[in-house]
Amino acid sequence: MEDKGSKRKWYLLDGRAISNLLVVLIGILFYMALANFDALQSKADKLLGVLSPFIAGFAIAYLLNTPMEFFERNVYHNLRHKRGLSVLTVYLLALVVVVILLNLILPQVIESIMALGSNMSTYLSNLNRFAQKIIDQYHLEGEGLTDLVTLYQNMLKRVAEWASQKVPELLSLGVAVGNVLISAITALISSVYMLAGKGRLVPQLKKIIYAFVPTAKANRFLGICRHANGVFVGFINGKIIDSAIIGVLCFVLNLIFRIPFPMLVAVVVGVTNVIPFFGPIIGAVPCIMILIIVDPWAALRFGVLVIALQQFDGNILGPKILGDSTGLDAIWVLVAIIVGGGLFGFPGMLLGVPTFAVIYALVRDWTNSRLRVKGIDGNGNPVAAAGGETEETQK
Repeated sequence: MEDKGSKRKWYLLDGRAISNLLVVLIGILFYMALANFDALQSKADKLLGVLSPFIAGFAIAYLLNTPMEFFERNVYHNLRHKRGLSVLTVYLLALVVVVILLNLILPQVIESIMALGSNMSTYLSNLNRFAQKIIDQYHLEGEGLTDLVTLYQNMLKRVAEWASQKVPELLSLGVAVGNVLISAITALISSVYMLAGKGRLVPQLKKIIYAFVPTAKANRFLGICRHANGVFVGFINGKIIDSAIIGVLCFVLNLIFRIPFPMLVAVVVGVTNVIPFFGPIIGAVPCIMILIIVDPWAALRFGVLVIALQQFDGNILGPKILGDSTGLDAIWVLVAIIVGGGLFGFPGMLLGVPTFAVIYALVRDWTNSRLRVKGIDGNGNPVAAAGGETEETQK
């Protein structure tokens, strides 16, 4: 009798009861998280601070994984230690690229910034004379344009004052060099271990998933991971290559059209071009603001140049490199950038598009499967079965 009673009590916890219990527990945890949001956020920030070197190491390993696989597959495929040689090769190439950037690009950018700061008063005086010349030549109302120039000058002065306050902080970075150096070394070492041990780490993770998750769901989850990895790799690598080409092309065109500070402008345009959709605009605005005080006609030439570059990138270069790596329409790209940037800043603007592309693909597949189960299409019309009959005619 006791055995039967215990079985009845056990059967009271059926699947529905367990689901309801889980919902209640999740609700309680969510309420406690909201009630202690500040403490939870501080703990999360501290945890992210501790894990930041490993997150950076994962990012480095993820970026270098594609060239490593290329060398492993096409160059060292017949050698015994092909993985180690491939890892060594990609890190040596990355070191060469970093040295080139530090020796060729960074000094010119720093020189441009210092020249801009030291000649700010001269540039502002030239801007006043230019505005007065336009007023006299075209017989314009002087008050409105003069007020606009004064407002612009005051804004630039505030920016210059803010920058002058930040310069001592930038120059005193030597105090934090030790911590930064330790974090950088930790990130570099962890990225090497991640790349070198990828052949063991990935099978171990798969083994854990298949051990604790039903086979069908595990296959589905791993399929989603493969799709997400393909989207992220294609988008990020393509965007980096695309932005590098746009940056170099912008530098060459700056030299041809005699744009002041060509290297600084090209670096800003190339870096911001990583951001989809808004990248050219975000990069062009500060560059035009700088060029207006240096040479207004050069600012006009640069505006035309940026529009031409954006059209070339959006219609020719971008589709050639990226293809249809995300499968998103323009409206969804816009939504992903705004939401991702609002929540996570610059990384959210960059990674929001491939993340939303994966979510979009999952929702699309789930919607199509539900429609197939119901036997209808997206307009609610019955879909013909395999024998050519709809579900209504079969009934």
